[in-house]
Amino acid sequence: MSMSKEVAKSIEEFRAKVSEAAESIVFRVFPNKIIELTSLIESTNAEDSPYQISQAAASTDTTIYAPPSSVETNGPSSNKRKRNEDGSAAPAHMNETVNARYPELVHANKLISKLHETVKFECAQLSDSCDKVKLWVNLTMPKIEDGDNFGVQIQEEVLSELLRSQESAYNIRDAARQHHLARAKICSKLIKYPHVEDYTLALKEHDEKQFFFTRQNLIDIRNVYAVLTDILHKNIAKIRAPKGNNGVGLY
Repeated sequence: MSMSKEVAKSIEEFRAKVSEAAESIVFRVFPNKIIELTSLIESTNAEDSPYQISQAAASTDTTIYAPPSSVETNGPSSNKRKRNEDGSAAPAHMNETVNARYPELVHANKLISKLHETVKFECAQLSDSCDKVKLWVNLTMPKIEDGDNFGVQIQEEVLSELLRSQESAYNIRDAARQHHLARAKICSKLIKYPHVEDYTLALKEHDEKQFFFTRQNLIDIRNVYAVLTDILHKNIAKIRAPKGNNGVGLY
């Protein structure tokens, strides 16, 4: 049993599109991202750059604000959650403080959140590009047979590097979540013990560290692009034709 001619033709068209997209990433997207990110990293040295650590002091608000909604506004306090008409529990609104043990509020650092959005966008783009190139490399692999497997070994090494790059993107992407969790713990202590100055200083130090980390994250992403571009360009002939020809004998 074999594929029909129509299905085989569709598969070949799909492979051609995958190859075209991947080679565009390898020869256009990756090199341009190196240049783009290098320019962005160099711009962070400017005094007015949002990545400058000097921005930390002005962007960190250690003020403990009164609850955004009072008991009088929301009615009498109750330990029971409100329910919808169908009996299901009504969702709790953001910053709802009616039943909070410590209802005071400390604002998030909006500037750091904005910087994290840039880093997350870059991580998503890197991961997506790695996916497309990985698919292309996998589809260019020849059928399994004895002898002359050096080209296949190169392809496997390239796939490993693409996977490592993707994992790096996932880890860097997770920095925003880790930041908010760590900051929330400090803020909760600050609300509970407003007279302890060290919690105020800890919050300032934490935010200052984030300005350093976000800039370093951009450098790490740029370096990933540089390594990928180098290994792909040096081995492009073996990636395209690991057996020294374009007939991979799939069908």
